[in-house]
Amino acid sequence: MTISYAEIVVRLLATAVLCGLIGLERETRDQSAGFRTHILLGLGAALFTLVSAYGFPDFTGAALESGGRGVQFDPTRIAAQVVTGVGFLGAGAIIRQGIDVRGLTTAASLWTAAAIGLASGAGYYFGAAATTAVVLVALYLLRGVRVYVVSRFRTAFAVLNVHFTDAGAEISGVTNILESNDVRIRSTDAEIEDGRASYELQLRVPPGRSMHEMLAEVSALPSVKRAEITGLQEVE
Repeated sequence: MTISYAEIVVRLLATAVLCGLIGLERETRDQSAGFRTHILLGLGAALFTLVSAYGFPDFTGAALESGGRGVQFDPTRIAAQVVTGVGFLGAGAIIRQGIDVRGLTTAASLWTAAAIGLASGAGYYFGAAATTAVVLVALYLLRGVRVYVVSRFRTAFAVLNVHFTDAGAEISGVTNILESNDVRIRSTDAEIEDGRASYELQLRVPPGRSMHEMLAEVSALPSVKRAEITGLQEVE
């Protein structure tokens, strides 16, 4: 139950290369957890695996000699704690900005980098390399698929603010434009100030509809002084 120094170096280098490839993709996306972070995480996970499997040769030998009746040794216990502990690091990469949540992909890539480090540390090179290849395909190639396909099946939520020239202006022209595009009005708030009416409409926009085109139609109405969209958010 021993391992040569050369094999240790090979496993650590393999970890650095594989996790570095994933970190490089995150670095090009200007993420806080990038190239070096992924390498360090993977190397830490690989070293934990090496220590767990080969760092206690005396205990391992005693456990083998006793046949489980005396000294008991489980080389997977430290590695299991890596799986739990890396979650805290991944949570630190998740940032909430208002209604938007960012960093979920980076958190997942960190968690996967830890798994690759564990596999490399255990000498399971094929699994580590295959996982790295699939991750890179998901991060690089599937991004275009996501933009092209998913965006066509997403429902969007937006807030439309319409300011009229006077307090007596009718909002029916705006609602007719929205209804003709199958946009559902979730709520409407009205406010009258200085003799002018303003409306805030919470909208649910079906897939394939352009809020910017509808905004142009609304802005073209004679009674509308100004119209703007805020809080546009797309969800699957």
